Amino acid sequence: MSDLNPATASKIKDLDELAQILEQQRKLGRKIVHCHGVFDLMHLGHIRHFEAAKKHGDILVVTLTPDQWVNKGPTRPAFTVAHRAECIASLACVDYVAINRWPNAVQTIALLRPHFYAKGADYLDAAQDPTGGIQLEQNAVKEAGGQLLITDEIQFSSSSLINRQMSNLSKEANDFLVALRQKYSARQVLSYLEGARPLKVLVVGETIIDEYHYCQALGKSGKEPILAVRFISSEKFAGGILAVANHVAGFCDQVGLYSFLGSKESQELSQEDFIRAKLSPKIEPTFFYMKDAPTIVKRRFVENYPFQKMFEVYLMNEDEFEGPHSEQFRRALAENVAQFDLVIVTDYGHGMLDAAAIDILSRQSRCLAVNTQANAANHGFNTVSKYPHADYICVSEKEIRLEARQRKEDLRQIVEQVAAKLGCRRVMITRGQRGMLCYAKDEGFIEMPALADHFTDRVGAGDAVFAITSLCVAQKAPLDVLALVGNAVGAIAVNTIGNRDSVGYVALHKALGALLK
Repeated sequence: MSDLNPATASKIKDLDELAQILEQQRKLGRKIVHCHGVFDLMHLGHIRHFEAAKKHGDILVVTLTPDQWVNKGPTRPAFTVAHRAECIASLACVDYVAINRWPNAVQTIALLRPHFYAKGADYLDAAQDPTGGIQLEQNAVKEAGGQLLITDEIQFSSSSLINRQMSNLSKEANDFLVALRQKYSARQVLSYLEGARPLKVLVVGETIIDEYHYCQALGKSGKEPILAVRFISSEKFAGGILAVANHVAGFCDQVGLYSFLGSKESQELSQEDFIRAKLSPKIEPTFFYMKDAPTIVKRRFVENYPFQKMFEVYLMNEDEFEGPHSEQFRRALAENVAQFDLVIVTDYGHGMLDAAAIDILSRQSRCLAVNTQANAANHGFNTVSKYPHADYICVSEKEIRLEARQRKEDLRQIVEQVAAKLGCRRVMITRGQRGMLCYAKDEGFIEMPALADHFTDRVGAGDAVFAITSLCVAQKAPLDVLALVGNAVGAIAVNTIGNRDSVGYVALHKALGALLK
């Protein structure tokens, strides 16, 4: 910040330094007022809020949500936290600015101990806050010996102004959102997230452990034509159907899970302790065990900087799915599938779901959502036509073209043919940077451009989109709402490393709410 106006720069402090300054001010008998937020686009409402807050004390402190904790959808924040800090510090009514270190202000309030914590009128109804942060901050103010202060000034929405005046989205994406805002209120769209809560959902598919081994490429080995790398660190994620189950559990209270693990007699092969520790407590897992075989592991070697995958190794034994454990699995399906409102099947094509299991799922599920994936171990052998029926399918464009054995044929024609073949009422085709194509026989086709303008890692993004849109399909959400939800989920998921984090209710609620303002 060396290029800032010195007067402005002098107001921007580290949180710990600011805490020391405020302690001295308290000793001098001065009253401290604290405002906190994103403040992504400075407008008159913010200025009036700060000025009204300053009237209640001697020192006005503003803390800012850092970029990584801004849950307002793709391309947000529009301004970096450094730019936001500079803008606020330039205001005469503001005495100090600091960048927060946490997702909300709870720990910041405890550190700064303001006499007054000031928020706008929208802070009055804590029940409308999906994060629960309002109530936590109110409690933190009380515990710090301060008072909550509500200002009632003119209000604007930064998200609304950004959406309409300076959006970074493509024209096509903006046009889609404009039409959607005219058709639905934010409350109508968000009701499908809230409506998922009572659904009883079963997720079925292969457990996969995703390992990332971060390395630094050194170059060609001196004696052999191979790449030499230096190991830096490693990370392990609960992937495959485990990730799908965790996504669903962020929205539903009752989630069943059927999957296969490695040999029960060997913790090294089953990795069961790790797996159970990574599952949401809302998930009730039922595991079946493959004798003398490992839980599937996909080990990826990644160039640490830039984040770029070099190659991967599969640890698996597909033949071991056959046996008594498969009979137990099929029996469990036959006895229990019909009890669930929605069955979500993610078929990675590694042998768990044979013809008999698929037949039970297709005949007995009340609502069946299916995703089949092409990968290096099954390419060409794992297409969605394995399923004689599905209520919803979600696959990539490459995967549905593989199903039709057509590289160039019109995509819409392929989708109609596959939907008719499976008696499928909803289809979503993910197309990466080109967004998605959605189809329903009664609504026709809807195309929505991508919302994400960059990505960190695509691994697991398709699973997240499939999992959460399946919940909307079970509630008969309109096709354009389905497209928006799927696109927003994808934009969040591609900016997460692997399956490090699930797409949760709060993040999606806030992203959709911001997009619809």
